Amino acid sequence: MLINCTVYQEGKKLRDISVAEISDYVSHPDCFVWVALRDAEPAELEQMQIEFGLHELAVEDARHGHQRPKIEEYGESLFAVMKPLEIVDGVLTVGEVAVFVGENYVLSVRTRSQQSFLSVRERCEREPHLLSQGSGFVLYALMDTVVDRYFPLVDTLESELETIEEQIFAKGSARSNIEQLYELKRKVMVLKHAVAPLLEAVANLHGRWVPQVCASTQEYFRDVYDHLVRINTSIDAIRDTLGIAIQVNLSMVAIEHSEVNKRLAAWAGIFAVATALVGVWGMNFEAMPELKWEYGYPVALFLITAICGVLYVRFKRVGWL
Repeated sequence: MLINCTVYQEGKKLRDISVAEISDYVSHPDCFVWVALRDAEPAELEQMQIEFGLHELAVEDARHGHQRPKIEEYGESLFAVMKPLEIVDGVLTVGEVAVFVGENYVLSVRTRSQQSFLSVRERCEREPHLLSQGSGFVLYALMDTVVDRYFPLVDTLESELETIEEQIFAKGSARSNIEQLYELKRKVMVLKHAVAPLLEAVANLHGRWVPQVCASTQEYFRDVYDHLVRINTSIDAIRDTLGIAIQVNLSMVAIEHSEVNKRLAAWAGIFAVATALVGVWGMNFEAMPELKWEYGYPVALFLITAICGVLYVRFKRVGWL
């Protein structure tokens, strides 16, 4: 689906154009065309490849999707892949944005994502002095928006972790906690896989040797790099805390099992004594002492009860019951 197809001149919007007119404006040195697609069909990508002269390998990656976040150079153009993430009804969904950047064009292809980038276009159009830097600034704006949307996600994951940590020492919640911790760990790993490769890629967009289309916007990409470093550090901190929380939770499970085993052992000991005494007196030998005593039965019951009572008190004092 075609979302926008707009031509800009010296940082200002000239007009919306049709796809067939793209090649007419791309050849103008003082203009660049910005096209946005969503869930593009193969025929649409093929048409864009013809209009912009895109490299076939980059087009193939955009067509198939499920790419690792990256930034690749194809001659004087760039191909970038980013992963927009969002939590919908507690489920972390992963989208994909492929961006083709040339000297006079920007083509973004959004797939499996409900997050709109119209605000990025509006932001750029409000700052014509920055937009006049060309397609490199548009790439920065798109990338900056994707990265900034990771911050609320990190805050959400930290809040989930804090909630689980508060429940770790609650009795009977071990199974629920471990399920929540492993689900949270899965979300953190998805975020890590979106951030870490992009961090490596963006590092090449500022410094001494950078692609020509990004030469005038190096400081902006350095800002994106700093944001990614902060997010990556937060992710590592969450992962470390998760590991500790999982170990603590497993320790609590072991402690709960130990408590159950001690209670079972205590009761087994009490009943073992009673069983031993009853077994001895139940043998019914002819010469057995007190066998025909009038008070033998109540005394035996009293003795058994007393010994079991003493054992119960002792086990209670040591915390086994």
